[in-house]
Amino acid sequence: MGLKASSSLLCLAILLGVSSLASSVNITRALENYPEFSTMIELLAKTELTPIINKRQTITVLALSNDAIGSISGRPEEELKNILMNHVVLDYYDELKLKALKDKSTLLTTLYQSTGLGQQQNGFLNCSKANGKIVFGSAVKGAPLTAEYITTVFRNPFNLSVVQISMPIVAPGLGAPVKVPPPPPMTSPPAPSPKKAGATPAPGPAEEEDYADAPPGAAPETAPASAPSEDGSPAPAPENAGKKKMAAADEVEPPSSASNTGLSFGAVLVLGVVASFAGF
Repeated sequence: MGLKASSSLLCLAILLGVSSLASSVNITRALENYPEFSTMIELLAKTELTPIINKRQTITVLALSNDAIGSISGRPEEELKNILMNHVVLDYYDELKLKALKDKSTLLTTLYQSTGLGQQQNGFLNCSKANGKIVFGSAVKGAPLTAEYITTVFRNPFNLSVVQISMPIVAPGLGAPVKVPPPPPMTSPPAPSPKKAGATPAPGPAEEEDYADAPPGAAPETAPASAPSEDGSPAPAPENAGKKKMAAADEVEPPSSASNTGLSFGAVLVLGVVASFAGF
């Protein structure tokens, strides 16, 4: 019986050990397949925070990409360590839990607060919802909420969650604040192409003939309109205009054949008279 009891206890211990290893937190293993977070893994190891994080049973790491963490990577090691501890939340939060938060603002306890060094709530983070986005910032009064939630990179439910945020959170008293990166420039729409002027239609055949007959620079002659009489009847045409038209017609009209015959007969008669006088 004693041997069986010892075997049972040994099996139970092995199972507990395996389950403990399976559920243990290992931030390095969680991010090793994500090269965009390689700088953060290096800085956690450099500041000796990796073993401290891995000892925790329930934790959320606010991860920064290589580009985002570059703004604080060159700071003194002690300052950098304090800032990074403020990115380790002592609770489990993934995308589902963050989006399910009903309160407009939720206070999160960080690893820095557990050191006893926190002052004026700079060991706490404020998680809020604004304009449809989830944002993080220091819980110090007046501190801006500038770090936006991007995505959940890794999650082992109720043990470890790695959540990516847009920029570092530097609480007042832990170092100089990080400037918010400017938004990407907006692309202006292309300018509309200029409209082509419509071509002037060519004149028709009738118009071309009129232009050809008229002398250059001369305007078409129009007869003056006659004013109506008082009784409403049309006014008579002016006499001068009629005489001018008749004179012009006489000048232009060629002599008729009758006038030519009369002229020839008169000439013969004159010749006959002259001949009779010559006979006498």
